[in-house]
Amino acid sequence: MRAITYTRFGPASEVLTLQDLPTPSPNAGEVLVRLAVSGVNPSDVKARAGGRPGVTEPPFPTIVPHSDGAGVIEAVGEGVDSSRVGERVWIWNGQWQRAFGTAAEYIALPSGQAVTLPEKTSFHEGAVLGIPGLTATHAVLGGGSVAGQTVLISGGAGTVGRLAVQVAKASGAHVLATARGDDGIQAARSAGADHVFDYSDADLKTQILDATGGALIERIVEVEFGKNIETNTAIIAESGTIATFGSEKGITPTLPFYPLMFKAVTIDMVLVYLLQGAARNEAVVKLTKLLERGALDLRISEVLDLNDCATAHDVIAQGNRAGSVLLKT
Repeated sequence: MRAITYTRFGPASEVLTLQDLPTPSPNAGEVLVRLAVSGVNPSDVKARAGGRPGVTEPPFPTIVPHSDGAGVIEAVGEGVDSSRVGERVWIWNGQWQRAFGTAAEYIALPSGQAVTLPEKTSFHEGAVLGIPGLTATHAVLGGGSVAGQTVLISGGAGTVGRLAVQVAKASGAHVLATARGDDGIQAARSAGADHVFDYSDADLKTQILDATGGALIERIVEVEFGKNIETNTAIIAESGTIATFGSEKGITPTLPFYPLMFKAVTIDMVLVYLLQGAARNEAVVKLTKLLERGALDLRISEVLDLNDCATAHDVIAQGNRAGSVLLKT
């Protein structure tokens, strides 16, 4: 099978190689998926570049990158119902703690990591579900229903943020979002946000509270935890939750402990790779229902060929995109 591999960290154009590898066979409990599309995420780019703290060399001799993808089950291992053959599926954690991910024509992985793709959801859309889709769904709904609540989505024009706006809106929340620039603000607004604020405004806190009539926010979905913690502390309600999935601009944040303490604020660190058991299953079920309802607009920025994987990594590293970057396998 054709696959993209790397054996060392470094620039995408220098370390990513297209080569032929043996097609894997599914072991007991596994399925073999013929991939149609591989999803490329910022975490894949950082992993290839050696950008994860404390990791000085690749964890496996040869790595096929990417954790997200979609395709069709072609074979099953012992213990897996043979009726799954021919099933359209999307993949989660394809390359998490494993050597071989989705940047290839085939992947063999545990059956539970290949989720049935709703009939009306395309393979391209399916390749966005593993990291962005589940992160957005869990960040918004991981604490229970948000119906009737006010939810603030930080970075509402980003891939995860824009999905989170849609998840919250489709779940009955009053949705506020932050973005920047005309395009970003329009992107968040088109996703369903009731109010969108420019996150660079010096009086952001005042603008948000003016929009709510002074009411505090029950749940905040945060992409820049460290940078925004002071504002979030001021606007979060008592017993509210800050569900955060990033802090790129403030990797060692200083917390206003007592203001958070005396509001009994919950800080939920959302790392979708480590969602376990019931939490994972619940997020998958809720995401599937939203897809079946047609409630999600999964924006695709670029679709490239597998041999253009280095270009895809560079596009994501540059940060100037309006949607997900995918590879046709």
